[in-house]
Amino acid sequence: MSDAAPATAPIAGLRLPHRHFNALDFSRLLAAVAVLFWHYQHFYVAPGWDHFHVNRAREPLYPWLAFVFDHGADAVQYFWAVSGFVFAHVYLADPGTRGRFWLARVARLWPLHLLTLGLVAAMQAVALARWGDFYIYEWNDARHFALSLFLAQYWGFQANQSFNGPSWSLSTEIVAYAAFWLLLPALRRAALVVALAVAALTGAMVLGKAPDADVLTCVFYFFAGLAFYVAMLRGFVVPRALIPLALVLIVIAVAINMAGGAAVYIRLAAIFALLSLAVGIDHLDPSGRLRFGKTLGDASYGIYLWHFPIQLALVLLLPNIRAMAHQPSFLVFFIGAACLAGLASHRWIERPAQRWVMRWGGRFVRTPAKVAGTG
Repeated sequence: MSDAAPATAPIAGLRLPHRHFNALDFSRLLAAVAVLFWHYQHFYVAPGWDHFHVNRAREPLYPWLAFVFDHGADAVQYFWAVSGFVFAHVYLADPGTRGRFWLARVARLWPLHLLTLGLVAAMQAVALARWGDFYIYEWNDARHFALSLFLAQYWGFQANQSFNGPSWSLSTEIVAYAAFWLLLPALRRAALVVALAVAALTGAMVLGKAPDADVLTCVFYFFAGLAFYVAMLRGFVVPRALIPLALVLIVIAVAINMAGGAAVYIRLAAIFALLSLAVGIDHLDPSGRLRFGKTLGDASYGIYLWHFPIQLALVLLLPNIRAMAHQPSFLVFFIGAACLAGLASHRWIERPAQRWVMRWGGRFVRTPAKVAGTG
C-alpha cells in the first residue's frame, strides 16, 4: 500500500496506529474485478465501431450478476477515494515525502503503463490492418500516444479515450496527486479543513457542470477519502462506529435510489459505505489474519491495466468471440485470466521495475528512497 519506507521518524499526530489495511487492499481487488464486468460488454462490439450500446441482459449470468455488469464502472471512483485515504496514511506523516513523492509515483505507475500502452498500440495496428479500423478506442494517433506517454491523455486535450482506454482514470489521478503534493504543507497544518475545502470546491464544480468533470470528480473523491482518514485521525470517526456508519450510508443510498434521487448522491453514499466497511473490518482484525488481502490487492493495478490488452488479444485470435462471450465459462476464463495476469505482473514485472526505478532515480532526489511496498 505504501511506496517507500520513511527515511526518518514520522511526524507525530499525522498517522493512524494501524500498520496496514488488509481488508481495504482486498477491496481494491474486488473493485478491479467489478471494472472487468463492466468492460465485458466489449466482447459484443463489432470491430470498427466507435461507440457501443450493448444489451447487457445478454451477458452470461446476468440475472445473478446484474449489479456489477451495470455498475462496475463506479468502482473507478471507489479507487479514487481509497487512493486519498491511502496517501494520507502513507505520506502525511513522512517528512521525506516531497523529495521522493514523484519518483515513487513514476516507479509505481509508469513501467506497467508503458508496457501495456506499447502492446495495445501494436495490437491496434494489427486490428487496423485486418479490419480497416481500431477496436473500441478509436483515437489511436500520434498526439494521443504522446499524451498517453505522460499519463496526460485525459486532462482535457483528448478527443476521447485512446489506446489502453482504462488508463484514463490514472491520468486523472495524476492531477489529484499534484494537488496533494502542492498542498502537503497546508495539509500538515490543517488537514481536515484543507481536504474538505478542496472536496467541496471540486464537488461544487462537478455539480455546476464545469469542464473536465472527470478530472474534477477524481480530485473530489481523492480529497474526500483523505478527509475521511483525517476524520478518523482526529477522533471524529471512531473505529467502532465504522461498520454502523457503513450500514447507515447503505440505507441512505437505497433511500435516495427509491426516491428517484440523482445517481451522483447514490454513488457517493455507496462508495463511502464500502470504504467505511473495509476500514471497519480492518479494525476488527488486529492480529492481521486478513494479510492475504494485501497480496491480492497488490494485483489490482495489473488487473486494471492488463484486462483490455487481454480482451483485444482474444478478439484478434478468436473470430467467433461474440458467440463464445455468451458462455458462463468464458466469463470465468476472462476474469481468471485477468486476475492471474495481475498477480504475475505485480511479482515479475511491476516490483522489479519499481525497485530499479527507485534505485536509479534515488541518485537524483534529496531523500533516499527504499522500496517497501506498493501504492
